[in-house]
Amino acid sequence: MRFSIIIGKLFSAIIVFVIMLLFMLVSLSGPYRPEPEPVYAPPAAPASLEELLPQGMRDDMGISLRVLSDGLVIDMSMERYLIGAVAAEMPAGFPLEALKAQAVAARTMVLYIKYVRANANHPDADVCTDFACCMAFNGDERLHDRWGDDYRENIVRIISAVVGTDGVYMAYNDDPILAVFHSSSAGKTESSGNVWVTDMPYLKSVSSPESSLNVPDFVTTASVSLSEFYEMITESYPDVDFDDFDYEDKESWITDITYSESGRILDLNICGATVRGPWLRQEFGLRSTAIEIEIGSENIVFTVTGFGHGVGMSQYGAAVMATSGMNFREILRSYYTGVELQDISPAGAPESDQANA
Repeated sequence: MRFSIIIGKLFSAIIVFVIMLLFMLVSLSGPYRPEPEPVYAPPAAPASLEELLPQGMRDDMGISLRVLSDGLVIDMSMERYLIGAVAAEMPAGFPLEALKAQAVAARTMVLYIKYVRANANHPDADVCTDFACCMAFNGDERLHDRWGDDYRENIVRIISAVVGTDGVYMAYNDDPILAVFHSSSAGKTESSGNVWVTDMPYLKSVSSPESSLNVPDFVTTASVSLSEFYEMITESYPDVDFDDFDYEDKESWITDITYSESGRILDLNICGATVRGPWLRQEFGLRSTAIEIEIGSENIVFTVTGFGHGVGMSQYGAAVMATSGMNFREILRSYYTGVELQDISPAGAPESDQANA
């Protein structure tokens, strides 16, 4: 009896030992296996413009341009120039029909300079990349830097706008027009004669639909101290004598403000001197000539609506029109009075065929 008890206890001890041994074996980690070294994979090369351009010959490719950029004259096709110009002049995220309208306006501007009136600022080149002279322009490298990871998406939209309007331009009396454009208007665009010397029949004041609801910084303010205002006016108009005017009655300094049909200042009287609205805008760095003026005790405050000279197509207005369902042809006819949309001839010069108007 005692022997069986000893055997039972021994058996129980063996069972417990085996269980503990199994537990220890299970809990032990397996053999050391080092983590694999990460394999460097270089990022995929960004798409090049050549890879993204559709195949085939197009009208814009048949026109060679001499482009002045950073002091050098570069030969490139109309198509390449338009891609860089549209990308620089209008946000790539704008509606496609607005981008198409911009492409046609830019193409028309180039044809006007090349075939109607050469730009005297650069007789050895058709166009330049200075926005104050011709149009802004961004090369492909600059666009890669500017857009980064969004390059492919953005450049495809620009290409679609340029290729999708291949060869289309605006004409008046069968000649390409001066297809100027600007950022945004204050309800109406401006007639060209109110800004420049020549009054073009196709650059008349027309309604434009943009507002503060769809244009960033649509209304801005700029403040100028009375002393700074005095210095800037007397420097440009030395005959002005502020001493002849009552300092306490500063409202008398600025009188006889004349506005155009579009609501922009044509001219005004400052202490006896007649000042043009465009000069006022340029001198004080204002965004447009749609200006309201308030004279305070220490400052003169300019409240400005819109951005740009106001002539021709409003880019933000075109975006609003495109969003409402208008196509690029309808947009362009809304901004350029009495124009026909035509096609470049196979020889690369404008033609009078109005079949596509």
